[in-house]
Amino acid sequence: MKNPCLVIGLMSGTSLDGVDAALVDIAGSGTDTRISLRHFVSVPFAKDVQGELLRVASQTPVPAGVISHLNFLLAALYTEAVQRVCEEAGVASSEVDLIGSHGQTIFHQSEPAPFCGRMLASTFQIGEGSLLAENTGVTTVSDFRPRDMAAGGKGAPLIPYVDYLLFRDAQLSRLLLNVGGIANITSLPAGSALEQVKAFDTGPGNMVIDALVRRFTNEEQGYDTNGSLGASGQAIVPLLEKLLANPFFEAHPPKTAGREQFGQAFVRQMLEHGQTARFEDLVCTATELTARSVAAAVTRFVLPETTVHQMIVSGGGARNAFLMQRLQLALPKTEILTSEDLGIPTAAKEAIGFAILANETLHLHAGNVPGATGARRPVVLGKVAYGDNYRRLRGITQP
Repeated sequence: MKNPCLVIGLMSGTSLDGVDAALVDIAGSGTDTRISLRHFVSVPFAKDVQGELLRVASQTPVPAGVISHLNFLLAALYTEAVQRVCEEAGVASSEVDLIGSHGQTIFHQSEPAPFCGRMLASTFQIGEGSLLAENTGVTTVSDFRPRDMAAGGKGAPLIPYVDYLLFRDAQLSRLLLNVGGIANITSLPAGSALEQVKAFDTGPGNMVIDALVRRFTNEEQGYDTNGSLGASGQAIVPLLEKLLANPFFEAHPPKTAGREQFGQAFVRQMLEHGQTARFEDLVCTATELTARSVAAAVTRFVLPETTVHQMIVSGGGARNAFLMQRLQLALPKTEILTSEDLGIPTAAKEAIGFAILANETLHLHAGNVPGATGARRPVVLGKVAYGDNYRRLRGITQP
């Protein structure tokens, strides 16, 4: 495989707000990986697409045809995101070597449950990789999570491998916090080996906040801009304490979360117990829930094993000034930065991550961290759909 490699990473997460596309130069692989971000775009989903995704991800019964159509529709939207990031960067799509596409999670159950007489865990990401490879001509790696689950893992989180490659430090113990729809942390003790990395989901990130904002603004706003709504309210303490009693927060890692735990049913629970509450107070309570659950996870599951010098925040939550303030108050002894402070744009980090994971797959390197997912062993992730560029990518000159 040629080196350096020009890779596009695609990410659409649990917030269901759109597609992030990062155009990245990647040199080397494994612990020798070096990257340079050329360009990044975020392309919002149209309201009808977002509505269909919310319907499916919320486990509302839908015909199989709807899921099939969404699988191909998302591949078309991902194709448009690839074309846009190339256009804006002044790069021909024929110059791109590889695409890494996370896809859109519409179901993720990491703990086995009874089904047809068996105990099964499963995950489902849509956004057909074969169509993306055919549309762009670029070899595409997609559907990263199932292989980890096949190896006994929870299929998430997968970005800890990337966190280790990009943010490990010989002297500083760092905690990487990504606040998307769900919040997750990666613990990188100073001078740690990959086998010492620990990571897990802490609970809701922006998911509950966004749902409340959409509900009370009649879909006119999709999130709490800069945290201004939350900052103008007061946390409802009895409600907050009830929410923090959710068994997920006490469960020991490895663990993952999604809309199955903190989606519509969880928001309905909030609304039922806060029927007379001001909208701003509910948003403030949801923001405090995110901050408090992150801080509790750090205190219970990380600090007993290692000091934390820095917390580096990325994802949409890094732009919520009120949430960042609450995190700092909840963890007063930890320096809180954003990934931007270390040269990685907060919105682009996960898309960059899937570009790196795709590069690792093409080098036949494992991309999961068993200490994060609970897998029996490291495994090579993803499914590869070869594009027209494959021979060039592999340096093959003869047909």
